[in-house]
Amino acid sequence: MGVSKEQVAANRQAIVAAAETLFRQRGVEAVGLVELMAAAGMTRGGFYNHFASKAALVDEVVAQAMAKGEQNLAALLEHSRQQGRDLLDGQIDWYLSPEHRADVDHGCPNSGFLGDAPRLNDDARNDYTAGLNTNMRLFAEAVREATGLSEEDAWQRALALFSQMAGALLLARATATTDPDLSDQLLAAARQDLHARAHHS
Repeated sequence: MGVSKEQVAANRQAIVAAAETLFRQRGVEAVGLVELMAAAGMTRGGFYNHFASKAALVDEVVAQAMAKGEQNLAALLEHSRQQGRDLLDGQIDWYLSPEHRADVDHGCPNSGFLGDAPRLNDDARNDYTAGLNTNMRLFAEAVREATGLSEEDAWQRALALFSQMAGALLLARATATTDPDLSDQLLAAARQDLHARAHHS
């Protein structure tokens, strides 16, 4: 008896999920197909039943991750609205939290794939760029809503704020095990500075 369409789809998604976790943890180039398929609960030979190449898998992983990132950002902003919390303060506190620092596997894909982005294949790099652009537009809308800035000024503010958020998060992750105190200080200093500047006219 053949494998059902539902099982084929589930197997494909299991490969994508395992790949995203491994790519985020170790980088795309460091992950081989044998390890990847084992993490998905399958053998290497089954890979090509689902993807023509590793590059095709990378493209799908990045596209799905960026789409999920957009959904998560929209949900976080809506949660802040429902709680009556300032949109920028809520985003800054979550992004630069110890919990997000530790959540390499499922955190923001904009920072999660940042180190790999310049080395991705063209399709995956285009997916990353498009996803980043969409996320930045959402964030800029939140900046405009929270500050009353013009559309162009809100866009520029969003670019500046997010650049610092992503940089601080990556530095904090890089030092989390070798110098936890420094890692905590990086998060705290960035949060304090961003809170002070987020609403500055």
